[in-house]
Amino acid sequence: QVQLVESGGALVQAGGSLRLSCAASGSIFSINAMDWYRQAPGKQRELVAGITGGGSTNYADFVKGRFTISRDGAKNTVYLQMNSLKPEDTGVYYCNVVGRATLNLRAFNSWGQGTQVTVSS
Repeated sequence: QVQLVESGGALVQAGGSLRLSCAASGSIFSINAMDWYRQAPGKQRELVAGITGGGSTNYADFVKGRFTISRDGAKNTVYLQMNSLKPEDTGVYYCNVVGRATLNLRAFNSWGQGTQVTVSS
């Protein structure tokens, strides 16, 4: 089973920066996509940014120009650099990884437990 561990969430003032990390472990053969989602209080979970195994990226409109997603393929780790943070960025950020496990090349879709990001005004 593939496990995800997120880190980097913290309390930060508006305008500040944070970098989130998500490390995938387990019997991984390949990763097709690594994504960051967030869920603000009282709102639905939403996609923040994603990166494919080939390096293609996509961002939600509300973070373009402020956030950057990147990956380290050798470490099976995805990062989210968050700059110019706003109070509305507050929420729990979740990592999602889609790929294939070594055993029988079985597809997997794993979620982390989430890391809290709080942006004060």
